[in-house]
Amino acid sequence: MDQKIILITGATTGIGRDTALHLAKKGHRVIATGRNVKALASLKAEAAGTELETLRLDVTDAQSIAAAKDAVDQMTSGYGIDVLVNNAGFGSAAPIVESPDSEVRSQYETNVFGLLAMVRTFVPQMMDRRSGRVVNVSSIGGRITMPLFGAYNSTKYAVESLSDAMRYELAPFGVKVSLIEPGPIKTEFSNTSVKGLAQYQSATSRYAQVFAKADQLKVKADAMSASPFVVTRAIEKAATSARPAIRYVMPFSSAIGVFFGRLMPTVLLDFVFRLATGLTPKMLAGTPARASVRPPRLLPAASIQAQA
Repeated sequence: MDQKIILITGATTGIGRDTALHLAKKGHRVIATGRNVKALASLKAEAAGTELETLRLDVTDAQSIAAAKDAVDQMTSGYGIDVLVNNAGFGSAAPIVESPDSEVRSQYETNVFGLLAMVRTFVPQMMDRRSGRVVNVSSIGGRITMPLFGAYNSTKYAVESLSDAMRYELAPFGVKVSLIEPGPIKTEFSNTSVKGLAQYQSATSRYAQVFAKADQLKVKADAMSASPFVVTRAIEKAATSARPAIRYVMPFSSAIGVFFGRLMPTVLLDFVFRLATGLTPKMLAGTPARASVRPPRLLPAASIQAQA
């Protein structure tokens, strides 16, 4: 087996942790990174007997990335890495009109700008060697937008587009780029998303009735979720196959869903999503209306300025 040096971001939980352990047990030299020092120590202990190493890394912190780069160069005698797996990311559920800038920016900082910073830091060495892989973990939400996940999905749409551009630009240098597009997976993602939604739950919210169904929706989503290992296998293929695919969609049910979702008329897809999430006039009928008095006529702008 051709051993590879593989750096994985967000490796302390879920998909990242599962992938780090699997690839290390397969004989690869894995550099597992994350922000939680205790979780990294636990991961290293579980991977005893393998070539898994851990580094604290916050992809939203330029100094943290620079320190990790120096550490990796020391570990590898200046060689760098063969594969970069950009897995760090999170999503918060919330309707767009009630999402504060801070919440949206936070998702972009990790999911988009953090990914870009990692690419700019670690990929140039691959380009110089004319060999390497970039594996970006996206989502089926980067292909089809889900209600209440607009901000998160938009970060994944960005990852899709950036990955396409990277694929064109890095190909002449022997660096291959693949996208991993998971559907519902049994990780902490749904718990984190619902917790994020809880802060918007208020009797005065226009979406109060939808929020009340959040736990029910989570139960349904969890029931359809697949094991993280289906994603781990896709990442392994993207990292080690001689001819990796451009996109890996998993589980199979999600691939079918994306296929038919893109064929379905938009009006019909809208109806299905609104019905599933309770975004219907009937469901929101109990939401308090905000009555306002329509002005008798609009004053010309010049007149308003004159009065001021």
